[in-house]
Amino acid sequence: MTNISAKLVQTLRKKTNAGMMDCKKALIASNGDIGQAEDWLRKKCVTLLGKIRERTTAEGVIGSYIHTGGKVGVLVEVNCETDFVARTEEFQNLVRNIAMQIAASPDVEYVKVQDIPTDVVEKEKSIAMGRDDLANKPENIRAKIVTGRIEKLLKEMCLLNQPYARDSNITIEELIKQNIAKLGENIQVKRFVRYMM
Repeated sequence: MTNISAKLVQTLRKKTNAGMMDCKKALIASNGDIGQAEDWLRKKCVTLLGKIRERTTAEGVIGSYIHTGGKVGVLVEVNCETDFVARTEEFQNLVRNIAMQIAASPDVEYVKVQDIPTDVVEKEKSIAMGRDDLANKPENIRAKIVTGRIEKLLKEMCLLNQPYARDSNITIEELIKQNIAKLGENIQVKRFVRYMM
């Protein structure tokens, strides 16, 4: 077994933002190779995030954003596990970025698809089934087309599925996951409200 120095653990921690013990385990598993240790952490990250996402989020902040001109305002509640993390600059920046995203997304009404009431989903299905372009299609084909359209529509209505305005390669959900990995705590968007003039 390779002797893993505290300095090597600290170097990996700075590069990955992973916990000290996770960094040490990764370095042991990779015989002190930083590159392999990063890969090891990335492979384990899904498991770690899964465990973290199950933890209770009882702390957090209500963030606000008023768009230039004062015509759009947002309040958003973002929760984490501890008051310590809630006060960090990283968490505060995340909350502000989420509030700005909500301000820029007028079609977004819900945090996640599971939050959409059943009656709204059923109404949208009914509207989609009655569209003229489906009238001459067989029933099974219509059902598949409607399912695809509804899934797309529901995602468009939800904050977590939106492409992040500052980096369209990731969604808001992925942005939150990145911050979970960085801060080591579960983070959840609880609710939001948008005001428009």
